[in-house]
Amino acid sequence: MATSTDSFYLGFDFSTQQALDLILGKMKNAGFDFSRVKALSGSGQQHGSVYWRKGTNQVLRDLHPGKSLHELLKGGFAVSDSPVWMDSSTTEQCQYLETAVGGAQRVADITGSRAYERFTGNQIAKIYKAQPEKYEDTERISLVSSFAASLFLGSYAAIDYSDGSGMNLMDIFSKQWADSCLEATAPHLEERLGALVHSSAVLGLLSPYHVTRYGFPEDCKVVAFTGDNPGSLAGMRLQEGDIAVSLGTSDTVFLWIKEPRPTVEGHIFCNPVDRPSYMALICYKNGSLTRERIRNKCAGGSWEVFSSVLRTTPIGNDGNIGIYFDAMEITPSAVGVHRFDKDNTKVAGFSAQGEIRALVEGQFLAKRVHAEKLGYKIIPGTRVLATGGASSNKDILQVLSDVFDAPVYTIDVANSACLGCGYRALQGLVAESGVSFAETVRKAPEPQLAVTPTPGADKVFAPLLRRYAELEERVLQESKQ
Repeated sequence: MATSTDSFYLGFDFSTQQALDLILGKMKNAGFDFSRVKALSGSGQQHGSVYWRKGTNQVLRDLHPGKSLHELLKGGFAVSDSPVWMDSSTTEQCQYLETAVGGAQRVADITGSRAYERFTGNQIAKIYKAQPEKYEDTERISLVSSFAASLFLGSYAAIDYSDGSGMNLMDIFSKQWADSCLEATAPHLEERLGALVHSSAVLGLLSPYHVTRYGFPEDCKVVAFTGDNPGSLAGMRLQEGDIAVSLGTSDTVFLWIKEPRPTVEGHIFCNPVDRPSYMALICYKNGSLTRERIRNKCAGGSWEVFSSVLRTTPIGNDGNIGIYFDAMEITPSAVGVHRFDKDNTKVAGFSAQGEIRALVEGQFLAKRVHAEKLGYKIIPGTRVLATGGASSNKDILQVLSDVFDAPVYTIDVANSACLGCGYRALQGLVAESGVSFAETVRKAPEPQLAVTPTPGADKVFAPLLRRYAELEERVLQESKQ
């Protein structure tokens, strides 16, 4: 929740109408003053979809404030179990989409990502094929985010550009539904999806249901809801040129970019807080668990020893490079541990000290190589914002700073998606007057400077970045043989 002196701007992150009943009920019982809320927005888990039954829009308009949303909307959905991001059963639909549109790269060129099983368009295609009667009974298809917005708005809410660009259905450059993708998915799909809106758009006023039931003001505005990943970008308050690196069980990279270059790896979404810009998202499965394995093997299970090695071994690891994919990696799709000496000869192993540095440097070399493939550029003022468990280790952050040739700041943001939507609610009130997102959140706490690049590190890592890209491609080619 973001607050100002006399008003509140709410951000919600939830999945169902039952959860909303619970949240608002608890707030009311705790004495929360809903009359001070001027605008609200929210986020929902990306890639989930909701199928409204024909006639339910009128039900939303006529909600009776004496009953819960859960009661009122029973029977309002054509599909009772909504598919979410964990659905990996749509390989057949993904293959069909890529064939119909002109290949994986062509789908990425249009929608920002190649066809992915969890993406909404492919989920819709499966429902149309497997349950045509339920598709026929569907009046509107919402994302989780626009579904939640609909509950506040009292009518079907539009999908925003940023969450819409995670569906394999939207042209991220024209910001319109892509006809070729719609046609390859299901008939009459555009009318079921509705119009797209920019992510700071005011959708309308809050439903009278919430005004009467909870005491919201009649002029409370509903700002477009978005996905949890775009919401997190807002919550972390990225700026142009910034990169956010979450170092957890899996590592995630968020990028703010101006000139995206979609590839078959990673994702390009429309930026949720700056209309002309884009955000990129890259996920890595081999994060902290791989770091812990090497710590246990080479540092006796001690982070102190692990850190000491990073401080005392040479930057660039004497030209040795390691690629560590303990589990099948997401970006790129490869598995195995691959070590190369300074002459690019594959070797069986490094010393314990060399292994530790090779792992950490290799993980961050990969992140920069893949970021630049998607269009990321280091510019004056670029910052790396680090979060997640490993961001507490300054020696790991020093390697991150050296590889990216940029200062690293740490951010301690719990529930960043929800916080970001509080910020976006505030932005929605001022966006049409030309106030930027950065100006809107200028009073929010600043990230803390952790480390700066070691002098001369850029000259060491420039050739290593080129070599890493070449060696990773070599590993991919060998895995296909």
